[in-house]
Amino acid sequence: MKITTCVFDAYGTLFDVAAAARQAAAEPGREALAAKWPELAATWRLKQLQYSWLRAAAGTHGDFWSVTQDGLDYALEAHGLAEPSLRERLLALYWELSAYPEVPAMLAALKGAGFATAILSNGSPAMLAGAVESAGIGDRLDAVLSVESVGIFKPAPAVYGLVGRRFGCPAGAVLFVSSNGWDAAAASGYGFRTVWVNRAKEPMDRLPWRPERVLSDLTSIPELAQAGL
Repeated sequence: MKITTCVFDAYGTLFDVAAAARQAAAEPGREALAAKWPELAATWRLKQLQYSWLRAAAGTHGDFWSVTQDGLDYALEAHGLAEPSLRERLLALYWELSAYPEVPAMLAALKGAGFATAILSNGSPAMLAGAVESAGIGDRLDAVLSVESVGIFKPAPAVYGLVGRRFGCPAGAVLFVSSNGWDAAAASGYGFRTVWVNRAKEPMDRLPWRPERVLSDLTSIPELAQAGL
């Protein structure tokens, strides 16, 4: 089946989730953060994801901004950095995450080739709007889809179903791209064509499904989409 629609996870896929901690660590007076910002960023991201899964499993949905704050609070305490001013700065920077360098040109190439493009994310609509605006990629996207419209986080099948509802296309016509191996795997199980952008060279998750392709960045996505993967 021909691919018509290219859909991307947001955080860690299009937007660099470590950028907030990295940027704050470079600011004057942040020596304590500078010494351990990669560890803080990793813990923050891990707890953010874990809290989304736990909420989905327990049926106690809360928007992604709440989950993001909870994850940061855990990370700050775990790394001995529980300082209110640092918390406020990191949260402010999270609304301005930079896109990975190849993202604007990659999306423009997809649009130029006639593909529909979208984000499908756990992020709340306001968070995603802020990130898209900050990265300057709004004109390269046909839709920004948030789990808030179904009230449950990925990898719930209802989330992946948002793509068909928006674009009216069968699952097999969708190329789904995520930096989360579990997300790409679950999307494969749903019926999407899938790419895992494995920037960190992590092992494959042991799940019932696997992503079809594994890349180190997003540069070749337009060529893969045109070739039908």
